[in-house]
Amino acid sequence: MQFRRILLTAMMVCALLGAAIAQAAINPNQLGARYDATQTNVSFKVYSSRATRIELYLYSSASGTQEKRTRVMVKGTGDIWSLSIPVTTLNSYGVVGTVYYGYRAWGPNWPYSTAWTKGTAVGFISDVDAAGNRFNPNKLLSDPYALELSHDPLTATMSNGTVYASGALYRNLDNGSVAPKGMVLAGDTQSIGTKPTRALKDDIVYEAHVRGLTMNDASVSAIYRGTYKGAGLKAAYLASLGVTAIEFLPVQETQNDTNDADPNSATGDNYWGYMTLNYFAPDRRFAYDKTPGGPTREFKEMVKAYHDQGIKVLIDVVYNHTGEGGAWNPADTTTYNLYGMRGLDNPTYYSLTTDRQSSWDNTGVGGNYNTRNPVAQNLIVDSLAYWRDTLGVDGYRFDLASVLGNTCEHGCFNFDKMDAANALNRIVAELPPRPAAGGSGVDLIAEPWAIGGNSYQVGGFPSGWAEWNGIYRDTVRKAQNKLGSEVITTGQLASRFAGSSDLYGDDGRKPWHSVNFITAHDGFTLKDLYSCNGKNNNQAWPLGPSDGGDDHNNSWDQGSIATSQRQAARTGLALMMVSAGVPMLVGGDEALRSLNCNNNPYNLDSSANWLNWSWSADQANFQAFAKGMITFRKAHAALRPANFYASNDNNGNVMEQLRWFKPDGYQADATYFSDPANHAIAWRIDGSELGDSTSAIYVAYNAWSAPVNFSLPWPGAGRSWYRSTDTCAWAEGANQVRTPGAEDAIGGESTVYGLCGRGVLVLVAK
Repeated sequence: MQFRRILLTAMMVCALLGAAIAQAAINPNQLGARYDATQTNVSFKVYSSRATRIELYLYSSASGTQEKRTRVMVKGTGDIWSLSIPVTTLNSYGVVGTVYYGYRAWGPNWPYSTAWTKGTAVGFISDVDAAGNRFNPNKLLSDPYALELSHDPLTATMSNGTVYASGALYRNLDNGSVAPKGMVLAGDTQSIGTKPTRALKDDIVYEAHVRGLTMNDASVSAIYRGTYKGAGLKAAYLASLGVTAIEFLPVQETQNDTNDADPNSATGDNYWGYMTLNYFAPDRRFAYDKTPGGPTREFKEMVKAYHDQGIKVLIDVVYNHTGEGGAWNPADTTTYNLYGMRGLDNPTYYSLTTDRQSSWDNTGVGGNYNTRNPVAQNLIVDSLAYWRDTLGVDGYRFDLASVLGNTCEHGCFNFDKMDAANALNRIVAELPPRPAAGGSGVDLIAEPWAIGGNSYQVGGFPSGWAEWNGIYRDTVRKAQNKLGSEVITTGQLASRFAGSSDLYGDDGRKPWHSVNFITAHDGFTLKDLYSCNGKNNNQAWPLGPSDGGDDHNNSWDQGSIATSQRQAARTGLALMMVSAGVPMLVGGDEALRSLNCNNNPYNLDSSANWLNWSWSADQANFQAFAKGMITFRKAHAALRPANFYASNDNNGNVMEQLRWFKPDGYQADATYFSDPANHAIAWRIDGSELGDSTSAIYVAYNAWSAPVNFSLPWPGAGRSWYRSTDTCAWAEGANQVRTPGAEDAIGGESTVYGLCGRGVLVLVAK
């Protein structure tokens, strides 16, 4: 283990210097539980640097029974506790077929005593000691490296969460018969298909929830709705829409078995899934086949379905905190949940306060995972590699990823992208990102913020990382919805539309490291962004109630005019599709899905929060518009540049690839870009400079409320301008985006085009 840490540090330094590196072995200690090659022995390995005794508990079923046998683990090199047991011996214990298991651990705050029995306090000293240890042998702990978990801590038949807690009231409650167990998997032969190697710059990302994708879909058999199987059946639809990458909200095991306990209540439900219980196990609730090994096989089947359509599978991962949560009461440092990592080695897996008595929190949901610790980093890298290599995923979106840039373990938080030992650089070193031109590798996408300190880091991540560009979102929203109350200059808009070189160009990153989005799961839908003046989260089921939610959404209801609301949605989507960077849609936005102004539906496992597949005529028209704009983007390489455009700068110096224009047809200069009174901007992209079959593309955006006349620039020798789309209300319909070859003739240089207020015009030269 120590050798691995030294090797990895050297590797990360080399990576930062741009040197060629060799990857360290993934999970070299083979942590977890697994059969050997002969399937005749099972090895169990778990890490703890602070435990003084660990016992393996073996079960013949997931819950409702006591253990069949206990065995004492042996501590070896690198603080690895291990044990190997022949299958014949397991059978003799009464453990036949699926092996269910968990651990009990003792340590300095609760030393082992031969007199201890389950449900007693024998040996107890304190719930937490000065070093931050929280050992409690009355709590059966799940293996952090288990490949599947038998069930959630709470289920429809077991709602007593106190059995997992420490503290004076709960420390002696034994939970062995009800706690989740790891399951030893024998492996499977399910194919993941052929992974797409497409460059990230060429992707169209579609963010969706596995369950919500199909629960309302009558085209999917009822038994498959809400499952990995059902989600795989939507691959053909997404391919027809033009999507090239589906980004699933968290699919790692989380507490959601109780969501259906009261199907008409949002109280306590965890729908989105951002409280991870295990970083290896596919969430069992999303599996049609819930037998041991079933979720793993079915997840891989789903991945294959998308790969067969040429679609990447990205997953949202949460390595900044875990489902063990924080203190039950901030004033009480003794009462915490002990599900697994906290009971095995609390200071290794979690960032603590200086006195080691409480959690350090930049997440708002219980405390930071200790992303600075090399062992905790091992788990991150090992789980990412498992999802990549065994389960077939193509990339990741990292929730609150600034926490992975933390440079201290306890008592502080500091993001430093240049620190070779942070988790961000470790991930890049060991799981190489996909090359710029495409090929093997993973797509790494950060949510570049957290809570407090210097955690807001849009544009601040190290090389190898793409980011959700929150500044793109805010700039476009304000330009559309806050005219007169927020100052957005045409220069700010130009920076966002051209790939945000001010954010990503300073450290060698490219336009495609900007994931451009206007909406995400966290906030308003596209429809609601342009239909709601503020959030409305305290609604009755199934649209609420939901707590929290941002109060500053830069939204506007367009004067309550439905045609204007749809136009605004078209304009926002069109701007995203013609911007340099990687566009991301939220599932359902292509058909104007609404949540009636609820902007934080994290807890709504309800029909209102599942995607709706029965569309009105207006929704069908919008879906056709979205499909048309995706097709247009995919048809034009000039909109997907590998490098930042060579452009006229703010002093009016003329370059070749991109030129900015004022409505009068003259080139925009620094004065125009910086004047907050200007709200109309146009640009011409020279496609011939960028490998595009179209010689030129012209985009005009009028953020004014009134029409503006745009004088068109030169389209090229012997060419004229043709309209691909105009987002204005007059053109609304099923064919608002013209198919290639059927564009509308407009005219040549100096032709004047009247563009409605808040509209976008897209022309091609031919």
